[in-house]
Amino acid sequence: MARSKGVTIRDVAQRAGVSVAAVSMALNGTGTLSEATRLRVRAVAEEMDYQADALARGLRRASVGAIGLVLRSLDSLGEYAPQGVDVFTRYIGAVSAQAMDRGLSVMLVPDPTRRPTPPLALSLDGYIVTMPHVDDPVVALLERRGIPYVTLGRDPSRPEFTDWATEDEHVSLRRIYEHFAANGARSIALVRGTDPNAWNIDGEAMYRGWCESSGLTPRVYASAERAGERGGESVAHAIVDDGVPDAILCHTGRQAAGVLAGLTARGVSVPDRTMLAAASDSEHTRHSRPAISSIELHAPETTLALLDLLQARIAGEPSRGPVLTTSRFRIRASSRRAQPGS
Repeated sequence: MARSKGVTIRDVAQRAGVSVAAVSMALNGTGTLSEATRLRVRAVAEEMDYQADALARGLRRASVGAIGLVLRSLDSLGEYAPQGVDVFTRYIGAVSAQAMDRGLSVMLVPDPTRRPTPPLALSLDGYIVTMPHVDDPVVALLERRGIPYVTLGRDPSRPEFTDWATEDEHVSLRRIYEHFAANGARSIALVRGTDPNAWNIDGEAMYRGWCESSGLTPRVYASAERAGERGGESVAHAIVDDGVPDAILCHTGRQAAGVLAGLTARGVSVPDRTMLAAASDSEHTRHSRPAISSIELHAPETTLALLDLLQARIAGEPSRGPVLTTSRFRIRASSRRAQPGS
């Protein structure tokens, strides 16, 4: 994927009605420009998405041997080390070690559309964007800049984009629903997040498809990812008020831990009265009492696929994606019921 030329300092100068030298002085804080002119030029440069740092200019057409990693789910949370959420740490560790084996460095980049953007961010060789949102501004920025990228999870706004990889969520979720059904579940509720990404969109679609094929009435509850355990606990009360189902699936471990706390507070026994599982393993699922059944994502397999896709994209080769990898359903006490006659 060849990089576009992008906005130049001359473009900014022309738009602002000043000289190239004035633009340089305004952006570098030098010279004797009036404060009004300096602010006006900077506003024009930001509006045009111009990066003025010398490093970015010098490396625009050169390989720097480094790629970027953007964690859109953590951008949405507004924090990058949420307590007990270790799935992103596993992805970071896996992709960093694998990239070093290929002679590449990895730079963790907070939302690059927010100012100030790290100086090197837009000069990297390519990007892995995790769980892009509908009409994601980060994807739009990389497209405008002509920077190669791949995504963890499909881009819900671009069905034609195939350079993505993820664990096969359809298979993973089906395992959970089949497990519930085998243990007597005839009603299942879903607790999903609110981030507009494929994880939530496709997860709900899969759930509704399962309900339709199984003759079940769907019950979907939404809880914002940033609400964490408190959000799950609040949803648990709504679920109980609507009638306790035979089983509940939560998209995140934090939601599941909160739902468990809420059910316990209402006197609903897990797993005897209702079974509980999560679509993503975490410290919350492993350390809850009872421990919560969950999907253990296989980060190393997925990040290897993402690196393969990204290096091919950087080289201008045809897309090899999408790639679906494997995961493991760990059955724990929250959904383990004694079989009749045992």
